[in-house]
Amino acid sequence: MRLLFLGDVVGRSGRDAVVAALPRLKEALDPDLVAVNAENAAGGYGLTLKIAEELFAAGVDCLTLGNHTWDQKELVAQIDGQPRIIRPLNYPEGTPGRGFVLLQTRGQRKVLVANVMARLFMDPLDDPFQAMERVLRAHRLGPGGVDAILVDFHGEATSEKMIMGHYLDGRVSLVVGTHTHVPTADHTILPGGTAYMSDAGMCGDYDSAIGMKKEVAIAKITRKLPTERLSPAEGEATVCGVYVETDDRTGLAVRVEPVRLGGRLSQSLPSRTAG
Repeated sequence: MRLLFLGDVVGRSGRDAVVAALPRLKEALDPDLVAVNAENAAGGYGLTLKIAEELFAAGVDCLTLGNHTWDQKELVAQIDGQPRIIRPLNYPEGTPGRGFVLLQTRGQRKVLVANVMARLFMDPLDDPFQAMERVLRAHRLGPGGVDAILVDFHGEATSEKMIMGHYLDGRVSLVVGTHTHVPTADHTILPGGTAYMSDAGMCGDYDSAIGMKKEVAIAKITRKLPTERLSPAEGEATVCGVYVETDDRTGLAVRVEPVRLGGRLSQSLPSRTAG
């Protein structure tokens, strides 16, 4: 199977770039599933249903979230009716929404997408490792189970992301980090066969402070005075993410490559393996 994951979409610039890039990405990679982190899609703060529908119409199969899940209050009442929008699964029991979704792709194959949030330097949610353990007890990767499992681990600390990667190695297809908005160069296949990348990066304008207008961010951090609210930079965005191919027999990764398209960063567009 071919999986495409795109990192945090930041504001209109990021949304427009994703919508514009998806036809090219689909033609080049022919992914069975496209998942996107959209927790900053609405002006840098959360997600609205209207924006979600725009991304779905462009060809996205599933949207993940993170610590900005509830910044757009309307989503609290709407998320239960949107199974393809998932919030971190380690929110306390009774929180609206769900932390994973099981999707059926072409050829009747099943892909599980899970969203989980780290705890170091983040909101103190429930244990992310035990939350993933409960999901994997019910949904096993490989023959008799699901064909692929993609995990978006939303967190600040690279160490915690790496630990999750090793913890899940051999049991999921991909562990990819989100939240820091900077694409890392450590994409690899771990010893047990799980693809890993510490952070997919953002889909946003990199002439910025992690997607936000740099002038306001500079004033805020250097003067320590009240400033206007940070808002997304509006220049040309780079679409950043990761592409994975899996073994149809095991669901484990056989290839992992970074994706960077447009904007200011060096470009990286994998070519898909024949077959």
